[in-house]
Amino acid sequence: MPFENASGLIFVSLAVIFVFGLVVALLSRYKKCPSDKILVKYGMVGSNEQGIKSAKCIHGGATLVWPVIQAYEYLDLTPISIEVNLQNALSKQNIRIDVPSRFTVGISTEPEIMQNAAERLLGLKLAEIQELAKDIIFGQLRLVVATMDIEEINTDRDKFLEEVSRNVESELKKIGLRLINVNITDISDESGYIDALGKEAASKAVNDAKISVAQKTRDGSIGESQAVMDQRVKVAEANATAVEGENQSRIKIAESEAARREMEAIANKKAVAAEKIQQAKALEESYVAERAAEKARADLERATREADQLVQAQIDKQMAEIAAEAEAERIRRHARGEADAIFMKLEAEARGINEMLMKQAEGFKAIVEATGSADAAMKLMIVDKLPELIEKQVEAIKNIKIDKVTVWDNLGSEDGKTNTAKFVSGMMQSVPPLNELFNMAGLEIPNYLGKPQSQQNAQIPMTTVPSE
Repeated sequence: MPFENASGLIFVSLAVIFVFGLVVALLSRYKKCPSDKILVKYGMVGSNEQGIKSAKCIHGGATLVWPVIQAYEYLDLTPISIEVNLQNALSKQNIRIDVPSRFTVGISTEPEIMQNAAERLLGLKLAEIQELAKDIIFGQLRLVVATMDIEEINTDRDKFLEEVSRNVESELKKIGLRLINVNITDISDESGYIDALGKEAASKAVNDAKISVAQKTRDGSIGESQAVMDQRVKVAEANATAVEGENQSRIKIAESEAARREMEAIANKKAVAAEKIQQAKALEESYVAERAAEKARADLERATREADQLVQAQIDKQMAEIAAEAEAERIRRHARGEADAIFMKLEAEARGINEMLMKQAEGFKAIVEATGSADAAMKLMIVDKLPELIEKQVEAIKNIKIDKVTVWDNLGSEDGKTNTAKFVSGMMQSVPPLNELFNMAGLEIPNYLGKPQSQQNAQIPMTTVPSE
């Protein structure tokens, strides 16, 4: 019994310790979200109508983060101040201006935008978020400047700020940020157009003030004169019946007052003319400033076009040089290919000639070996070529054309031959005899081809060429 009681106590103690540890672990995973942060719980956080959720954002309150299957991080809601000094932004009038400004942004607490922040900004440092927002602000600010005139940007700041806020905030929401404040300082441009507009406005305000003062002074003087005139007329009318002399004096006084009023009218006229002259001078100065601004803008546009043309000319020059080098390389390669082809052709012809001469030499060697001596081989080769030699000899008189031959024949001679027979015999003797061809080759004509000519006619001299 004591042993069983001890075992039961140990089991109860272990169960209590396990339950206590589990409670402590759950309490340690119960995370509270501060008011200046967003708690982002990611992992297995459930699903929605679109599918599995990537993260769950909590602003205020607390949630339980399950171990192993879930994790958490915080997004800081501290506002981020970004200095954006936009320079050389092209306005709608093609005038480049500088827009120094400072934007204040922060992570939004709206549910959909918080989800964008959890998906795109979680894990980024403050400097990285600042650079990302700065790039977006630069692009949208330049876009707004390009859609507005300089007069609108300079005079209607509320409209300009409204356009900037609408464009910038719509883009910042895509990454989970919201625009808190926009502060744009003095806007300037390189051409001095904004300064000219300010001077024109100041000159106009001064002229309007002068005109207003002159008009008020004139009205006061006229009113005062009118009041004095009324007073004196009434007094004169009251005393008109009293003394005629006094009436005459009052008439003179009235004439004097009329002269004075005439002089005042002339003075007022001169004042108005002077004001008009000053106003015209102010307009002239503003026109001169506008003309200078237009000239500066024209110079800028001309310089831009000249720069573009110069760059295009340099590009065309480089392309022409590249094309010329390519054409020269193509010509060189073509000439190299032709030279290689000619070399190979000549080399093949030389090999063919060499092979032919080698084969001829081998044939000559075989003939010499077959005949037994070089002299016999030479004779055999001459005999082999003898029909061609005879054919060449016959060709000498073959193509002779004789249209007409007239022979005066006395039908007799000392040797018993006619002149006609002698003529034909002479023509046949012009062809080298067959035995002479054999003698020139160092051979003797066979008997069956006929007797040698020396035996037939001893009168015809024979010339024998010894064989080499």
